[in-house]
Amino acid sequence: MDKIPLTRAGFDKLDAELKHLKSVERPAIIRAISEAREHGDLSENAEYHSAKEKQSFIEGRVKELEGAISLADVIDPSKLSGAVKFGAHVTLVDEDTDEEKTYQIVGEYEADIENGKLNIKSPIARALIGKEEGDSVEVRTPGGEKSYEILEIVYK
Repeated sequence: MDKIPLTRAGFDKLDAELKHLKSVERPAIIRAISEAREHGDLSENAEYHSAKEKQSFIEGRVKELEGAISLADVIDPSKLSGAVKFGAHVTLVDEDTDEEKTYQIVGEYEADIENGKLNIKSPIARALIGKEEGDSVEVRTPGGEKSYEILEIVYK
């Protein structure tokens, strides 16, 4: 399988979530299932079925996180420079509206567009990779073609 690129902060966040699920959520749901079993007939016990469903979700998420962490390739962006690549903080200006935005190019497990973390597999990130400050990029988005100019590339 392919390695999963992550920043140190992204790796630490996944690791913390995994530890929380294993040490807090898992024991809590086991207690909830045990208590629901004590209420008798399981076929009509909504608490039991709800707890089992939550347990299934938690176990699925634990497996997903364990897989991601085992394939993680932690990259330190502060040791990088030059053209846009993973970990770069890129300031763009929309050539139509003159609106400026800054994004960090991150892996899919860290992506959070609301907080300026752009999935490396997104159309904008793919268009930016390998480009330099001052370059103009064309991006095909669901809303149509967009043009951006790269104002600044920072690695921190």
